[in-house]
Amino acid sequence: MPLLKKRNKRDAEIPSASMADIAFLLLIFFLVTTTINADKGIYMQLPPPLEDEVEPPEINQRNLLNVLVNADGQVLIDNEVTNIAAIRDIVKRHILNNGREPQFSTAPDKAVTSFKTKRGLSYERYIAVLDEIKSAYNEVRDEAARQEFGVTYGEYKARLDEDAEDEIAERFPLKISLAEPDPD
Repeated sequence: MPLLKKRNKRDAEIPSASMADIAFLLLIFFLVTTTINADKGIYMQLPPPLEDEVEPPEINQRNLLNVLVNADGQVLIDNEVTNIAAIRDIVKRHILNNGREPQFSTAPDKAVTSFKTKRGLSYERYIAVLDEIKSAYNEVRDEAARQEFGVTYGEYKARLDEDAEDEIAERFPLKISLAEPDPD
């Protein structure tokens, strides 16, 4: 009688060597294709630093509009309490005054808006006030572009060549002085 050889049955097994390769490839795929949202912040172009021996330029107090927001969120323009909705119109009057009213600027290119806050002011309030100030400048530029070129300021800028001068921005420069918050 022939001897029958007994076979050892192997347990069914899933090969796990390639599992690690697949997991590693999936990890790399998701790392490469995932976008990470970075905080963008507030885009503002800062002026170049002043050299030590150069004195800051003198600003005629008439050409300076002081906007102060205290820790409670109250807006004071030249020491008068104002609401946020009125900021835009006051800044526009300051820019476009051309020396008519004694409390506002003598010329649009000399008008400066100083924005100062107190510590403890919420970011929402800070941004709301800064948006109103910038909106005033944008509206003034927009009105000038419509009068001279029949288009909005955005369309005017889009039509400019790379080397062309922005006449409207030169005539109505965005001059906002962001002062350090007071420590109190």
